[in-house]
Amino acid sequence: MNELNFLEKYQKSTERNYVERVISHDKAECATVAGHWGRDYWDGERQYGYGGYTYDGRWLPIAEDIAAHYELKPGDRILDIGCGKAFLLYEFTCAVPGIEVTGIDVSSYGIANSKEEVRGNLREGAAQNLPWADNSFDFVYSINTFHNLGLPDLKQAVMEMERVSKGSSWLCVESYRNEREKMNLLYWQLTCQSFHNTNAWKWLLAEWGFSGDCGFIFFE
Repeated sequence: MNELNFLEKYQKSTERNYVERVISHDKAECATVAGHWGRDYWDGERQYGYGGYTYDGRWLPIAEDIAAHYELKPGDRILDIGCGKAFLLYEFTCAVPGIEVTGIDVSSYGIANSKEEVRGNLREGAAQNLPWADNSFDFVYSINTFHNLGLPDLKQAVMEMERVSKGSSWLCVESYRNEREKMNLLYWQLTCQSFHNTNAWKWLLAEWGFSGDCGFIFFE
């Protein structure tokens, strides 16, 4: 299992006030609202989630890096588990013209407000119950989704991701390497259910038969 952090540059360019996140609003209430995955989470006030998540092209370099690493080509089928508004999926169609994209997400709001060009390839559903046959996709990935699942659902989702992939996959979650990053994650997160350091994540993925690569988002 290789650790590949394609989002590292993007994450470092984002500034966060971790303490303010905790003291400025009722964090428990904000987390409850965020967990409905509706308008408040995507396009409401910042304390509930993204604070407005709109397309701005930032995902194209990431799509290009991932496509180059996994040697994706026209005609390949790729799946985004937890696609949200599917901005990255859309960028794959720009980076690799002719690629076939599919996405799934629990948020009906996210899908309804997704990139119009790929919206017809998206469906509402859960990561732990993927509605596709074994080995359906040439490349499967998930970003910022699996840490939102508790252990029983997390295990099932990992096994489902492995099942529908032909072999190439990349799973990216929030994690930490030291006490400072752990505390920042606890301050900042709204929807995270599985808090593990990088070694624990790698152990769990290997234990559940995941053969792909992993990546981590850190809160430094």
